[in-house]
Amino acid sequence: MSLVKKFATVGGATLGSRVFGFVRETFMAAALGTGPVADAFNTAFRLPNTFRRLFAEGAFNSAFVPLFAREIEARGMDGARRFAEEVFGVLFTVLLLLTIAMELAMPFIVRELIAPGFADDPAKFASTVTFATIMFPYLACMSLGAMMAGMLNSLHRYFAAAIAPVFLNFILIGVLAFAWYSGHDAIAVGYGLSWGVLAAGLVQLAIVWVAVRNAGMRIGLRRPRLTANVKRLLVLALPAAITGGITQINLLINTNIASGKAGAVSSLVYADRIYQLPLGVVGIAVATVLLPELARALRAGNLIEAANLQNRSVEFTLFLTLPAAAALLVMSEPIVRLLFERGKFSPESTVVVGHILAIYGLGLPAFVLIKAFIPGFFAREDTRTPMIFAAVSVAVNVSLALTLFPSLGAGGIAIAEIVAGWANALLLFSTLLWRGHWGRDMQLLTRIPRLVIAAAIMAAALLCAVQWLAFPLSSAAPLAIRAATVCSLVAVAMLIYFAAAFGLGGASLGMIRRSLKRKAAPASASTAGEGTDGR
Repeated sequence: MSLVKKFATVGGATLGSRVFGFVRETFMAAALGTGPVADAFNTAFRLPNTFRRLFAEGAFNSAFVPLFAREIEARGMDGARRFAEEVFGVLFTVLLLLTIAMELAMPFIVRELIAPGFADDPAKFASTVTFATIMFPYLACMSLGAMMAGMLNSLHRYFAAAIAPVFLNFILIGVLAFAWYSGHDAIAVGYGLSWGVLAAGLVQLAIVWVAVRNAGMRIGLRRPRLTANVKRLLVLALPAAITGGITQINLLINTNIASGKAGAVSSLVYADRIYQLPLGVVGIAVATVLLPELARALRAGNLIEAANLQNRSVEFTLFLTLPAAAALLVMSEPIVRLLFERGKFSPESTVVVGHILAIYGLGLPAFVLIKAFIPGFFAREDTRTPMIFAAVSVAVNVSLALTLFPSLGAGGIAIAEIVAGWANALLLFSTLLWRGHWGRDMQLLTRIPRLVIAAAIMAAALLCAVQWLAFPLSSAAPLAIRAATVCSLVAVAMLIYFAAAFGLGGASLGMIRRSLKRKAAPASASTAGEGTDGR
């Protein structure tokens, strides 16, 4: 299967999850708006989500996958299964102890670490603690599920792991629909959503567990032991977890800061949900597929294929991300109004969330490029360097957020996030270039400025159209008119962008056909001195 087809498999499944995520957030906005229960639930949900992306997705999709792939090549499926069982035993034990400790310490964690601004509102504080206590075991389910997903990716079975997250949205949509039908108040909706998150974690774990068994891997529970392989995994996993979850570290810190202003946490979450669509469909698909493919090419000594994988991944991400970023920048408010403005979500909330979303649009290419650059380090088992850059990024984010929040509110936090993201992306790329791990590619260098120009042409056309169609996009227009206008603008913008991209030479039909048909290149001689020791 070609690289683009693999991207499409993961991206297509992720797209389904994100679309249902929009439906979920639309229902939630109508039921809770940006009120105190919305702040409490979103803050509580961020706690297990942050740990999940730090220690589950970050660690296992970047540290576990190369080691598991090496075991398959060196010792076959039986050796890989033994390694997976060793890791599973340790992971299960650690998660059990962590869950117990966090449940007991939840009031302290919320008051001192997550949302100190809620301490002045006893009802909001109590709801946040309760919701977080109910949802935290979701971390254990998703961490074990992330390990199973890493195994599936290494076995080139991408779909089950990519489609499993959609069931979180299915369950929460069901909870919100039942709450609306039954006339539940906001606090009852919060409780229902919290229990729904826990149920979704169990369902998602079951899906990837069955998929792993169908792939020929039957994982049993072993007594936890720190074997040599497990120690190697832990050495790689800690910095990989920090690096892979840099966005989540920033979001957690930003939640702490934003808790000082009513509605700020929920406003950031709603804007984040929209910009996660292109980030998830493109960025996560590239990161998921690129890491095992790049690790295999490097272990085979095929540096030409490795360089081609990296360059084509960046080309693919920018081809799809630049127009998405331009659209979010120009028409963020109409998008937010269409998706969320109803029920308890007011026109004032639309303005705030739209402003944040426009700022996120400026940072979207950076966050997607980070996901394309990091596998270049992880595939060489270098998790320390990206961790250092992640720490720099966190420092930039925190300092800017603390500086800008008092005057700009939630928008200041969004500005801090995108500046930190661009700093991280530039550090990663410059280091790959300096080490000689990023091959010079004239095709990529000539196409990037042309894609930027094509996106700028599209943005200018959209800006004129949004101004001309002010009434059909406003709150005064019927929902059907707004929806038809937004969809029409998106369709026309796509036509303009693709026409400009192909016309300027930023993309070509021949390039797309070759990408769709491209198979793994034959092994080639490695460059002298090239290693995988994480220099």
